[in-house]
Amino acid sequence: MDEWQYLWDHFKFNAEQRLKGFNFFVLLSIFADGGVFTAIDRQFNPVLLVLLGAFIIILALVFWLVDLRSQHLLRLTIPGLQELEKSFPPHSRLFANDSSRHGIIVRYSTAFRGLILCQFVFGTGVVIYGAALWAC
Repeated sequence: MDEWQYLWDHFKFNAEQRLKGFNFFVLLSIFADGGVFTAIDRQFNPVLLVLLGAFIIILALVFWLVDLRSQHLLRLTIPGLQELEKSFPPHSRLFANDSSRHGIIVRYSTAFRGLILCQFVFGTGVVIYGAALWAC
């Protein structure tokens, strides 16, 4: 296996895993959020809301940590890929061109973190709401 193939395979595998992980997070979040709305609609015991909210918080924290690790693994390959790209014509240097053009907002990381943060805030709100109902 040559260096290019090694770096590319590492980057590709981790990029795919990151997207699969995010998709799994979205799917679990949909079910957890649906459980919250069902519990509120059917006026289940407030303890269930506290537990569901805590699950959503834990889910957000775990996937945030997993995403941080995935990002780190992806970043490991970029300098090597940029170095190998130097033999390519300037218009074909994808990693070098991307690193000089991407902004802070238009990135996968921003979207992932935004949704994870929203879920964390939602889970916290559910815990507070459930605890308030439980105290009454």
